[in-house]
Amino acid sequence: MARAKQPVSVGGIEFDALIDSEENYESEVPEYPTEKGFKVSDTIVLKATVLNMTLFVTDTPVTWKGRLGSGPGKTEAVVKRLKEMYFKKLPVEVITSDAVYSNMAVTSLSIKKTAEVGYAREIPISFKEIVVTESKTVTIPASYGKSGKTGASGGTANTRSGSSGGGSGSGSSGGGSSSSGGGGSGKSSGSGKSGSILYNAASSFGLL
Repeated sequence: MARAKQPVSVGGIEFDALIDSEENYESEVPEYPTEKGFKVSDTIVLKATVLNMTLFVTDTPVTWKGRLGSGPGKTEAVVKRLKEMYFKKLPVEVITSDAVYSNMAVTSLSIKKTAEVGYAREIPISFKEIVVTESKTVTIPASYGKSGKTGASGGTANTRSGSSGGGSGSGSSGGGSSSSGGGGSGKSSGSGKSGSILYNAASSFGLL
């Protein structure tokens, strides 16, 4: 393992040592069959990366002493900054000797005190990656609104209902032509009904 060139830092807070570190990767695989011809990778959902670490801070460091300093109160100052970072609920950047983890949220934090380490602190801490997505607006080409080989406008649909009456309104005016079975106006009124959508529907159900 290569020697670390800088201490582990969490949101700009540097620690004296990294006791252990564990990366967890998990994916969600559907249990239903995948149709042949489709990409299997399209059905597998990758979950956010999880990082578990145990950090160490002490008043009398051996490593990074020249950089982090030493003396009474150093450990408590680091713990205080770590708590403030947690309660701000902001994503942080975690830097180790192996990798850089961006957009990480603290999911758990423990301030551990033991007789073995005295005034030092072992700090188990867990992070989960915040997955950021980006939406994109695409302009639909004007050719999609055309129809046929000529590319002419497809026009609009006509939502108006059909006419419900003929051209002869005199049939209801009480003239002789309204009572005459052979008059031209009677035929016109019948033609108006036969062309009506409501009239045709009623006739088909035997209502007329």
